[in-house]
Amino acid sequence: MAVQMNMPILIVDDYRTMLRIVRNLLSKLGFTDIDEAADGETALAMLKSREYGLVISDWNMQPMTGFELLKVVRADDVLKTMPFIMVTAESKVENVVAARQAGVNNYIIKPFSGAVLKAKLKAVLGEF
Repeated sequence: MAVQMNMPILIVDDYRTMLRIVRNLLSKLGFTDIDEAADGETALAMLKSREYGLVISDWNMQPMTGFELLKVVRADDVLKTMPFIMVTAESKVENVVAARQAGVNNYIIKPFSGAVLKAKLKAVLGEF
């Protein structure tokens, strides 16, 4: 089954530049319905008010980190199956392991290219 290019995607990052970069990469890949949140708390409120097909979240944010957001999403009966990709500058093995154990679908290390994002999206969502 092909991915719907108009599927709503939520990107979460406290750096406006990173939000813009990820939005532009997603747009170049053909995705058209992209919302943004600047922190995990805002993202959680958005996730509860709209059905998203994917979350792409930074790890390091305040007051709620992307890792904390992931754990809340996975503990929520309505949200727990939502595809979730973690983006971080941290390449520590223990972070990758912790994210996997918490139920992340994939992990992207910054900086990354459009090709890397596309490969990660295909691994999580299938062909598009």
